[in-house]
Amino acid sequence: MDKSWLNKGKDEDAKEQQLEQFIVNNDGKKMTTNQGVKVSNDEDSLKAGVRGPTLMEDFHFREKMTHFDHERIPERVVHARGYAAHGVFELYESMKEYTRAGFLQKKGSKTPVFLRFSNVVGSSGSMDTARDVRGFAVKFYTEEGNYDLVGNNIPIFFIQDAMKFPDLIHAAKPEPNNEMPQAATAHDTFWDFVANNQESAAMVMWLMSDRAIPKNYRMMEGFGVHTFRFINDKGKSRFVKFHWKPVLGVHSLVWDEAQIIGGKDIDFQRRDLWESIENGYFPEYEFGVQMIDQEEEFKFDFDVLDPTKLWPEEIVPIKIIGKMTLNRNVDNVFAETEQVAFHPGNVVPGIDFTNDPLLQGRLFSYIDTQLIRLGGPNFAEIPINRPVCPIHNNQRNGFSRQTINKGRVSYHKNSLADNTPSTSTAADGGFVHYEEKVEGRITRARSKSFDDHFSQARLFWNSMSPPEKQHIINAFSFEVGKVASKSVRQQVVDMFVHVDKEMATILAKNVGVNKPTGEQSKVTASSPALSQANTIKLPQTLKVGVLIGNGFDAAEVHNTLKTLTKYGVRYSIIAERIGAVESSQGVQLTATETYLTTDSVLFDALYIVGVRADNQAKFNQDLLININQAFRHYKPIGVAQTGIPFLQASNAKVGPGIVVATGNANFGEQFVDAIAVQRFWDRDIYSS
Repeated sequence: MDKSWLNKGKDEDAKEQQLEQFIVNNDGKKMTTNQGVKVSNDEDSLKAGVRGPTLMEDFHFREKMTHFDHERIPERVVHARGYAAHGVFELYESMKEYTRAGFLQKKGSKTPVFLRFSNVVGSSGSMDTARDVRGFAVKFYTEEGNYDLVGNNIPIFFIQDAMKFPDLIHAAKPEPNNEMPQAATAHDTFWDFVANNQESAAMVMWLMSDRAIPKNYRMMEGFGVHTFRFINDKGKSRFVKFHWKPVLGVHSLVWDEAQIIGGKDIDFQRRDLWESIENGYFPEYEFGVQMIDQEEEFKFDFDVLDPTKLWPEEIVPIKIIGKMTLNRNVDNVFAETEQVAFHPGNVVPGIDFTNDPLLQGRLFSYIDTQLIRLGGPNFAEIPINRPVCPIHNNQRNGFSRQTINKGRVSYHKNSLADNTPSTSTAADGGFVHYEEKVEGRITRARSKSFDDHFSQARLFWNSMSPPEKQHIINAFSFEVGKVASKSVRQQVVDMFVHVDKEMATILAKNVGVNKPTGEQSKVTASSPALSQANTIKLPQTLKVGVLIGNGFDAAEVHNTLKTLTKYGVRYSIIAERIGAVESSQGVQLTATETYLTTDSVLFDALYIVGVRADNQAKFNQDLLININQAFRHYKPIGVAQTGIPFLQASNAKVGPGIVVATGNANFGEQFVDAIAVQRFWDRDIYSS
């Protein structure tokens, strides 16, 4: 065999030379468009007035956003990892006074919905439990057409203008030189972006909080994020923000627990949703609105159009108007979950837009994305995207066209088809945009009312309980501690001193940079609604791992399991092997899990029974590992009389959240009460 090709020759670097022609180094260069035109402003989209709508003549924004929207195929550029379910929305009371939207008119009316949950940054193959923003996108199939409420589990966002969205995601995604890290913001480029785009301050506080590692989708809030309009049948406009409140309360994972779950079950949150619906534990979310009269637009110390600001519930109360229940899993994940196409511009009469510059950009971006991701303009004909009302227009042809349109006419106006399909007046149900007065000079600028970046970040910090504050410090320390650049670490510390000086000082020490010298915001207000310490706490649908072996007390265990079932608590029997475990009285239970197939991190609480197994040493070790881990994650632990020796051998000591059956006639009830609490933050996990 001729092996001369192994020897280096004159063409040895031909491929390298070929690639070299296409390498672009932006260091020290001036920014240009793809046509080579130098760019004067890459921060703000072109508007009619500093608070006015974005203009379509903005070629730089359109080029930048279009390119971003088409960067990846076939998975979504963001929100790639998602899971979804079907459901129904029921209206509690008529909203006719506020909006002419048909599905909000009649008390008790029901509207079919499709809800897709998602992670923002990770790829479709990343783990569910990463620290990340979660998407909360609801498609209402109304009789007037589809209405898409495309939101997140956090009520604000990182940026104020859509022009910055490609930059944000480029910074948060894996770094392009090595494609790492996956589904994580703990790296240099993200924190460099944060430190140099300080409008992100409030959102980063949320991202570092427990809100970014929700326990499951069923216990996660949803928000519309943007300010929209309600328009009633008299043409009166009100600003509105949308909220989804989980009936089971808002609960989160512990960071260490979230990381372990990522290895034990990458599908943890989607599995929870699937199994809950399959078993009849239907997730429920109450729907609320905050409304501000048009005349009150400028009465607050924040701009109501700023997407990095929330409206504190204590200032603008939430009116609960309905409930969504997820009651059916998808039949095919690709056909439904992956092909569903959401768009904030899919609205119905009675709901309209505002000049929120982030929303304005999304109105362009989403439909542009669908064109490439779903293969052309006919994505609305995919079954999951089809409205339930009839569709009649003059749009024709294109990739994957499904409808067969009869007749020779496909234009308006016409005489050959008697000018049909014809338009509708507002009285006939036609969508008529709110006639907002707009005036101002065409400019690339941002309203000065958007300039305050730290007041609401401070408000969020003030609202947290002591454990939540510690979790935020821990999250910052982990994330910023992963940043290689000392300069970026210092910039982050110097930025967040404006939120809280003590927090930033601790962070500086933890990540090895200089103590910050700036001063924190003077805001003293708090919003109790922002703290998960004040959320609803119920035992229903929570799951207990029953760690058991042969020789248990049948009556004691039976009574405990009966009590759990009475209060809607689920449980799994975990033993040395799958199959029968036998009590000292000869009564059998069936184990469905083993210590190899499951783990304490997959349960909300543990019930320690014991007692014997064929391989006793391994059995003992398995129980101790699970007990220690649950104790470290602040979870409730119930201990049967036969489980006392195992508790005593573990790191867990009797105290908050540890319920012991010995001499306790009310053990079952007390254990259920502890399960409802879910976390016992006053537990000392370090001195055990």
